[in-house]
Amino acid sequence: MTHQKMAIWPGNPYPLGATWDGEGVNFAIFSECAEKVELCLFDQQGRQEIERINLAWKTDQVWHCYLPEARPGLLYGYRVHGPYDPERGQRFNPAKLLLDPYAKAISGRLRWHDALFGYQIGHPREDLSRSRANSAPYMPKCKVIDPAFTWGNDRPPHTSWHDTIIYELHVKGFTWQHPQIPAKLRGTYAGLSSAPAVDYLKRLGVTAVELMPVHAGVDERHLIEKGLSNYWGYNSIGFFVPDGRYSAYGLISEFKTMVKIMHSAGIEVILDVVYNHTAEGNQLGPTLCFRGIDNLAYYRIEPKNNRNYMDFTGCGNTLNMCHPRVLQLIMDSLRYWVLEMHVDGFRFDLASALARELYEVNRLGTFFDIIHQDPVLSQVKLIAEPWDLGEGGYQVGNFPVGWTEWNGKYRDTLRSYWKGEGDNIGEFAHRLTGSSDLYEKGGRRPYASINFVTCHDGFTLHDLVSYNEKHNEANLENNQDGESNNRSWNCGSEGPTADPQITALRARQIRNFLASLFLSQGVPMLLAGDETGRSQQGNNNTYCQDTPLSWHDWTLDVEQEELLSFVRRLIALRKAHHVFHRRHFFQGRPIKGSGVRDIIWLAPTGTEMTDEEWQHSFARCLGLYLAGDALEEQDEKGNRVVDNRFLLLVNAHHDSISFTIPDLASVRRWQLILDTSWSKGDPGEKILWETTACYPLLEHSMALLAESDGWKKDPDDSPT
Repeated sequence: MTHQKMAIWPGNPYPLGATWDGEGVNFAIFSECAEKVELCLFDQQGRQEIERINLAWKTDQVWHCYLPEARPGLLYGYRVHGPYDPERGQRFNPAKLLLDPYAKAISGRLRWHDALFGYQIGHPREDLSRSRANSAPYMPKCKVIDPAFTWGNDRPPHTSWHDTIIYELHVKGFTWQHPQIPAKLRGTYAGLSSAPAVDYLKRLGVTAVELMPVHAGVDERHLIEKGLSNYWGYNSIGFFVPDGRYSAYGLISEFKTMVKIMHSAGIEVILDVVYNHTAEGNQLGPTLCFRGIDNLAYYRIEPKNNRNYMDFTGCGNTLNMCHPRVLQLIMDSLRYWVLEMHVDGFRFDLASALARELYEVNRLGTFFDIIHQDPVLSQVKLIAEPWDLGEGGYQVGNFPVGWTEWNGKYRDTLRSYWKGEGDNIGEFAHRLTGSSDLYEKGGRRPYASINFVTCHDGFTLHDLVSYNEKHNEANLENNQDGESNNRSWNCGSEGPTADPQITALRARQIRNFLASLFLSQGVPMLLAGDETGRSQQGNNNTYCQDTPLSWHDWTLDVEQEELLSFVRRLIALRKAHHVFHRRHFFQGRPIKGSGVRDIIWLAPTGTEMTDEEWQHSFARCLGLYLAGDALEEQDEKGNRVVDNRFLLLVNAHHDSISFTIPDLASVRRWQLILDTSWSKGDPGEKILWETTACYPLLEHSMALLAESDGWKKDPDDSPT
């Protein structure tokens, strides 16, 4: 059947991308240096090119046309003509079908073939040679969408930062083996928003899910050839496209429905986004999109050798944030996900790379200035991974007001402390109380610190206390990949063991880390699965493992059920008491009108820590008095917030310590709330301690006590 050619009108240079207006579709694509741009239309299967349209209209470096007869569902791509001169940074090659940087949907998957490369694979001149093989049969195709969706009365939860509890998860890994999620929905957005998944999140008590990358991405060729894949997804190619691998129905509305259901449950949706690099890699990578559209505009090129890319990411290339059209692309993408998809915030992978104007990281780089003044993006949650792989890229504590940061120093300090290392008790105190040394001088609050002990990248919490060394053999890289300095401790035996003393110590260490996390000032982030003791068998770099090694096993034994219950109680405790999630840093001095200090650091003798005691390299035990009646904070209606008084006692030493309960005139008796040395972390009964009594703080444990007067452990308890 012969295809009837479509009518072609000039159209408009804005908006970029393929835009359905209810009557036809406008196409617009930026290329500064191209000599000719062709729009290629495909049949419904994406196999046959049915029409090629020369974009004869160009406005302000944007090539455009309007097809009045085009409709949603149309598949398309581009071919861009220009010089192929890698030594001068030009890599145009019209033999390569290219994705639209502004595509809203992508149909099909990339199939690796030599034709996907702009040069001849195996040629002695490598990328200086030119390939004339047509890549279209192996490329996915862009798809025109109808963005209509019934949002109804959807409202973002707008959870305050100080009330936020983040749960980092992988859409597939979290849902793939869940027995109560219908089989056809497992591994998808629909599965994540199913009743069993949402009910679990609500019962756990988290307020936000942070989704590992869901932008459309590519599995690297070398992984596919090994039978692996890019499971984590940090290899984006479509910054507006929900990855089809996680779609049960192949519809954009599926993602929107997931967000709407999460909002109805009071849960925010935060996206982990990768704008620092793309899936096209270095000069020997494939030509899929940006490289073939305008290489010099989209990528950071070595100034003295335009053939090579500047690589601050370890992934072969770095997006060129110095170019206004690249900045526009990223800003348009972010606004799209907020305005059209209703997401609540973003975690920026290797965010320091986004701040690099030349070589150095600029704390007030153009990217951050633009976001700060943007009326949409300045109002959502912004989280930076504050480092990249370039010189000076470690920028923890240096991001602007309005940003929060993954606090890598919190992770490292907590791991070292509970491992029993000395010389860090002062830093441990800083991390426990919100890292004021990192954030206060810049005018930021405790919630600028995203506290975490584990995340997707590294050991799970179970493995952190079970392995001294990484065991990444399954990645087929001879165990050379992944971080070697994990600050982990196997508690006496590497990997699985039947030794009851070691397993008990490991369980206690897990409770120590979790209790520390949820009782610290700042924003806690829990890695999905840590609440049930999920293991990756010592693999600390499962980026390529779309296998049971990465998936959640929902079959829980008694110990795992107890751990889950412990985490739920910790989260509920944190939510119920403002003293554990303050808006402001501690003052460590008498608060006006209260007659007490909001915080006092205690030695095991029950007396206030002296300057000399802070300097003891052997010190691994300390106490913390939190005065809930000295918060100096107000609720949403302006009323003064008053909370209970607490004692937090921590001991990372290998010996038990008799900790004297301090003599504070305002408190005579204390009730034990939790003790990580108990197998469930919960005494399960009312235990009172008198002032000046000695609390038996066991080795590698922590305890929390609350003033007994007026304390209600649960709604059924009566005040003492």
